Amino acid sequence: MKHHQDDLHDQLTAIPLLSGLSRRQVTKLLSGCKQVEHGPGHEIAVEGQGALALHLVLDGEARVTVHGTEVRRLGPGDHFGELSLIDGKRRSATVVAEGRLKTLAVPHAVFQNLLADEPDVALGLLKVLCARLREAERV
Repeated sequence: MKHHQDDLHDQLTAIPLLSGLSRRQVTKLLSGCKQVEHGPGHEIAVEGQGALALHLVLDGEARVTVHGTEVRRLGPGDHFGELSLIDGKRRSATVVAEGRLKTLAVPHAVFQNLLADEPDVALGLLKVLCARLREAERV
């Protein structure tokens, strides 16, 4: 199932971290993304290993574990790897495909290039991260 560019735009901007991007900025980001098929049992992200991309689940399901314990399930519209997209640090969880899984991969380098080319994107990210920090402090 091929996802239409407008659908991908809407799904990317539904991710809080990317919600402030303009249509032009999302189109620029999408030009460097790729749709990836993962087979059953494939580890898309491995806890403690390097981070290559943010992934948006397009089709299928994935299991997320931390220290071997399942913490959640992901389905279409869910995403993972957003913090690593910013800082490039190691993954904090393992994500495994449950059956066939299709994701849209937003490579770290593509996102970093967008930040370098569009400094206002970084300002928007700071605002989102500050809001998340304030929310976390309220708990």
